[in-house]
Amino acid sequence: MEIILKEDIIGLGFKNDIVNVKSGYGRNYLIPTGKAVIASPSAKKVLAENLRQQAQKLAKIKAEAQAVADKLAGVALTIATKVSNQGVIYGSVNSLQIAEELQKLGIEIDRKRIVVKDVKSVGDYVAVVKLHKEVTAEIPFTVVAEGATVVKEAPAAAEEEAPAAAE
Repeated sequence: MEIILKEDIIGLGFKNDIVNVKSGYGRNYLIPTGKAVIASPSAKKVLAENLRQQAQKLAKIKAEAQAVADKLAGVALTIATKVSNQGVIYGSVNSLQIAEELQKLGIEIDRKRIVVKDVKSVGDYVAVVKLHKEVTAEIPFTVVAEGATVVKEAPAAAEEEAPAAAE
């Protein structure tokens, strides 16, 4: 089923996109809640006319998103969290913590726009911020232990094996 989205839906598309979805999802959720309309030929013509008229507004929105991306280009975050003595985080670092760190720097980003892979140990990672459908920004961040020294098990085991191999 082809539909036209009336708002951004994460994982599906952006406002005014024409997307294919399963019939049940479209008819039972998206259309009744006002998030989409059926993509009939007349609806597509109306969409084309609206997009033509809104081209300047969309360019301005994209420019604002690019300005925020430029501001994020020089940002590197350090997130302190509780860590076990092997360097494993209790829980995980997610988009909420990154959004809070950005807010401390004076940059307001909705946490739903931040994409982070599983962060369950101390180290360096990269978060992706989707500001616009054509503008994304990458934020490098480092996860460090909160006031504790981290002992890595793997290098210690390798050091013990090295003298045994030398004998």
